[in-house]
Amino acid sequence: MTQTQTSNLNGTTKATATATTTPADTLAVHTIRTLGADLCQAYKGGHPGTVMGAAAIGVALFRHVMVYNPSNPEWFARDRFVLSAGHACLLQYLLLHFAGYEAWPLSEVRKYHAPAHGMAAGHPEIEHPGIEVTTGPLGQGIANAVGLAVAGKNLAATYNRPGFPLVQGKIWCFTGDGCLQEGVGQEALSLAGHWGLDNLVLIYDNNGVTVDGHIDNCFTDDTSAKARAMGWAVIDVEDGTDDVAVVVRALQQAKEIKGKPTLVNIRTVIGVGSAQAGQGKAHGQALGDDQVAAVKRALGFDPEDKFAVPPQVYDFWAPVKEKGATAEREWNDLWAAYRAEHTTEGAELAARMAGRLDGWESLVPSKSALPTAPQPTRKSSGIMIEALAPKYNSLMVGSADLLESTFVSWKGMDEFQAPSTGLGSYTGRQLRYGIREFAMTAIANGLAAYHPGLILPVMSTFFMFWLYAAPAARMAAIQRLRWVGIATHDSIGIGEDGPTHQPVELAALYRAMPGIELFRPADAEEVMGAWIASLQGEMPVIFALSRQPVPLLPGSNRAGVAKGGYVVLDTQAPELILLATGAEVSRAIDTAALLPYRVRVVSLPSTTRFDAQSREYRRSVIPAGVPTVAIEAWASMGWAKYAHAGAHMHGFGLSAPQEVLFEHFGFAPANLAKVIGEWVKGLDGVPGVGDSEELLLDRHEEWN
Repeated sequence: MTQTQTSNLNGTTKATATATTTPADTLAVHTIRTLGADLCQAYKGGHPGTVMGAAAIGVALFRHVMVYNPSNPEWFARDRFVLSAGHACLLQYLLLHFAGYEAWPLSEVRKYHAPAHGMAAGHPEIEHPGIEVTTGPLGQGIANAVGLAVAGKNLAATYNRPGFPLVQGKIWCFTGDGCLQEGVGQEALSLAGHWGLDNLVLIYDNNGVTVDGHIDNCFTDDTSAKARAMGWAVIDVEDGTDDVAVVVRALQQAKEIKGKPTLVNIRTVIGVGSAQAGQGKAHGQALGDDQVAAVKRALGFDPEDKFAVPPQVYDFWAPVKEKGATAEREWNDLWAAYRAEHTTEGAELAARMAGRLDGWESLVPSKSALPTAPQPTRKSSGIMIEALAPKYNSLMVGSADLLESTFVSWKGMDEFQAPSTGLGSYTGRQLRYGIREFAMTAIANGLAAYHPGLILPVMSTFFMFWLYAAPAARMAAIQRLRWVGIATHDSIGIGEDGPTHQPVELAALYRAMPGIELFRPADAEEVMGAWIASLQGEMPVIFALSRQPVPLLPGSNRAGVAKGGYVVLDTQAPELILLATGAEVSRAIDTAALLPYRVRVVSLPSTTRFDAQSREYRRSVIPAGVPTVAIEAWASMGWAKYAHAGAHMHGFGLSAPQEVLFEHFGFAPANLAKVIGEWVKGLDGVPGVGDSEELLLDRHEEWN
């Protein structure tokens, strides 16, 4: 194919092709369009418009440009594709079918939206072959793709050697107008440009339509200009609705650009060929039987023939499998030669590919080796970062502009930066995310998704700003993407920063979120236990860590952390049980000493993990029939499950030194002993389930 290109004065490259799109290309595009129309009509819903309008983009990428092996979807050196516009999943399913993925026969694609356990879900899901990440909430897929690209750049810089380009795959991300309006998408674009991720290509299906109609009613940004301003190269395709050849040219050109990620801005017509073309109705509604028939007639298909695929379309796609198999065979030979010549690096990468982090257990200090002086649990977590990060290339660590405050730095670290900046290198594993908590977490999802167990992302910010990150944390939980989230300044103990920064309610969200685990360790020993549990686990975890110092407790026990809850201070035949987490455990112990009862104190660093224990174990820790009080300087929601009464926060906090706040809100041990003692005196037997009481009230009216 003979192709040319031209450049505009504004720096945007315009892709053109002198060769025309072949009849085989056109038939493949038309077949996808008719199938999209048929499948959505069969379901009486779904998203046909993008399937139809972007069919040429899909054919160009999956048939002509992308390097992958349908016979082995997990081939390590493949290009990776992210459908950020996840509502267009039907297009991806059809492309996987035609490319020859055995898991995606047309019979499976025809289950689109319908079955509870089919693969053709309403948005793509990571557990199915050919799907790199689960997408859906708009914008996050762009950030996931940035994470995948960071992983690729870091691996290439770490392991590639002259003559051995082990890692050179591209990350292709398909986006629409919605993803580019979401803030997380813009955060991720900014970081990708700053990092110079030239292994990332963002394909913009620029059809100008969202659910509500044309985007002129809400969005008049010049996306290409914004991308250039953020350090991206831009390639324009004026009409990519039907011209497969010009799209192929643009994508091939994007592969060759060095030093910058590339935006390929492709204008298309959503729902092309139907009466709804270019309208919001084409986005998320079936076309209707009459319009499906009209589209088929216009494209030369029999309106009565449902889900028709001309045999020559399969012939057109047949070379993809052989090309992919050949590429993998050649890479396997390269990998074998690499391991023979670069034995140390080869062994390390092989271990990482197997998900191993060999020998980390020996790096965890014993309790006797921990600092005995009181220190914040955020600082205790830093002990593990200092121990692990220098030794294991698997750890990629970063923060949202709080590197020193969250204790995620280590001696001799190198930052992940474009070498041209002079700030670091692509072998660096300290990521400066800037003030972009949402993108940070969504990028970490991409890092974790690159290959199972290959990378353990660690990212950090104040606990309050995990509220900004929550949508991406939820996507990690859905996908079981393993990472460690450091959440410091975890309560009113942050003090003078005030109620805007005191996350009294946020634990309830994360404790309720399936698939994610929140640890709130009481001291350095429990921090070690949380790290151990996390390194042995298979899900994302968040450590809620204190700003204020806490003592090393005599009864703290990392083995107890593994069970989520345990007795940290015991007595024979307890008459009262105090439950606490984090920095409040030491307060509970001090309170127990002031009460005229036999008091057991229980630490519950992980309610998720505690709930997973046997009933016998849970009852051995919190026996039925004993009055039980929870103490936590967070909101009370959820504690009625464990306690009859609780001392908690009922407002957002105040601005003052942390000791003043704990005194003001009633968490001083003397006051806790007073109100708990009065509650116990007033009991007429042990309260029943559902009779939980709030023992402390906010006293804002007393503050002046």
